[in-house]
Amino acid sequence: MRQPNLYRQRDADTVNPMNWTLSHRADVDALPLADRHYNRQKIGSPQFVPPGRCVVLKQDAALWVTSWPFPEYVKHAWPGAWINSMFRNESTGIASDMIREAIAATRAEWSDIPDLGMVTFIDPKKVRARMVHGRQTWGHCYFAAGFVHVGYTKDGLWAMQLTPDRMPAPVKAFVSAPLFDEPPHPAAAFASTDGVSSTAGRIGA
Repeated sequence: MRQPNLYRQRDADTVNPMNWTLSHRADVDALPLADRHYNRQKIGSPQFVPPGRCVVLKQDAALWVTSWPFPEYVKHAWPGAWINSMFRNESTGIASDMIREAIAATRAEWSDIPDLGMVTFIDPKKVRARMVHGRQTWGHCYFAAGFVHVGYTKDGLWAMQLTPDRMPAPVKAFVSAPLFDEPPHPAAAFASTDGVSSTAGRIGA
């Protein structure tokens, strides 16, 4: 059963200011944050992003990953969608605003938005619930950012979705240094070992 949306719906808007900086899948400065994320499979592994295309963003005490797996490698019910495979926030920033900024930065890197928008998966066994209007709710910051609960995976993860019409306008993230190029071919992209579950999209802040 889908959970009712108890939050004010957020329409498309422009985020301001932008606080994220572009990073990469093997950023040693971001590695400690990645290691503290609950879906990390190999603590200390030099790569912390699922195989495939990605946008990695960082700021002080926060890390975000948008993955874009090729549909033929996806086993869940939202093939082709962008996946927020990691969000770790140890800062004092408002998580829902940080999410909106990260989506705006993702749009600036990838102009073609999938029809299914973005999804993320929440493990209720690993994330603390929050009481909202008398109901136990997981993924509070995602609801507040405009995501909607759309179902469950076979493993019981909560599936949250943000459709393209509700996304913020694209805004470029900062660039602090030259970044690694992404692998040019799906086979090359999927040849790496990263230490994040290939189910991907499990989040937690």
